[in-house]
Amino acid sequence: MGMGKGAYLKKITSGVQKWRSVEIGERMDGSSPPSVFIGNFGYPKVFVGPMIAPYEGDTAILDTPESWIPAQKSQEDIIRFRLDLVRGKHRVGIRELDNRLVGKLQEISLAKSSVESEAQFRHKPKGFSFSEDHQPYGPSAGIERFEIGNVKWERHLQKAFYDTDQKAADAAMEAYKEGVQFSQIQKAFSTGTMGIGKNRKLVPTRWSITAVDTALADRLFEEVRHMDVIDAFRVYEFASLNNYYAVVLTPTPWQYEWIEAFIHIMGREEMIFSDHESLRPKSGYSTVGGCYYSCKFAVLEALKRMGKQAGAIVLREAYEGYVPLGVFNVRENVRNALARPHREFGSFRDSLNYVSARLRLPLSRFLDQGVLMREMLRGRQTTL
Repeated sequence: MGMGKGAYLKKITSGVQKWRSVEIGERMDGSSPPSVFIGNFGYPKVFVGPMIAPYEGDTAILDTPESWIPAQKSQEDIIRFRLDLVRGKHRVGIRELDNRLVGKLQEISLAKSSVESEAQFRHKPKGFSFSEDHQPYGPSAGIERFEIGNVKWERHLQKAFYDTDQKAADAAMEAYKEGVQFSQIQKAFSTGTMGIGKNRKLVPTRWSITAVDTALADRLFEEVRHMDVIDAFRVYEFASLNNYYAVVLTPTPWQYEWIEAFIHIMGREEMIFSDHESLRPKSGYSTVGGCYYSCKFAVLEALKRMGKQAGAIVLREAYEGYVPLGVFNVRENVRNALARPHREFGSFRDSLNYVSARLRLPLSRFLDQGVLMREMLRGRQTTL
């Protein structure tokens, strides 16, 4: 099959038909997790709006991906959560931060907890959306009227909102260091609540996810690259949501390669995609999309926690039954892998021999695709 990753994943998502989203009428009372969605179609005039569950109370679980794997939620659980979220849509320019609806979306994105919401739609919301870029969501419709209850802001995000002299990437890093969850930072970033005042704008959800992954990873890299290198090859692994991940940390200065295989998702196909960088962050957007940056952030986060520098070769296999759920899948699985005990090996070959026994595809398929993997096996890179 000669197609790129984007086209392949789009083909997978187009075949997702068995699910049903929540049924609601034109008027709805409920609770936003808190959650917002900024589209990218028609940019710089885009569809924006809240995401609301049709029931009241604490709905945070519906849009807090950091909690799903620790709570052992299945792929089916996550899809059911997400299809309960109703998306309202209204078209605005990305600079229209004084728009009344945009102001309410900013309040939601800064909220510390779920927000009581009331919406009147132009027609009965319908459909659902699956994408390789963002998490699924349920029915959508144009929104005519939208009201919210009292909102208590997360204090670190509130600080970033009022600091109009701070760059958005710096604000994101500061909030992250204070313990604000990635998903909260990303939502605040997308609604234009961070950055130099005159530069603030709405950022489409799919773009904001990669922007925050990149901003945090870049700043972590600047710290990690001055640290001592690990002294052995390490293998971390984790499996969930119809995926298996193996992270091989190498006793070298920073280098990073991501290789992923999709095995028999739609039939008998075996698709493999990869990208890499050495010593410095890559320039240009990765050919494998946002998951490259989500994984990289998770690896650098773990290295910073360890107080060490290393290279990283990350292998992923996705199996039959896999459904694209957004790049959180990669970020949170790799985070969970790197939080578990690891195995140590004296050589790259030994570490790969261990991983090979855990993979369904022959290791040679990954070697055919991997640039850094082949270089290391040929001895072009040495341990320090």
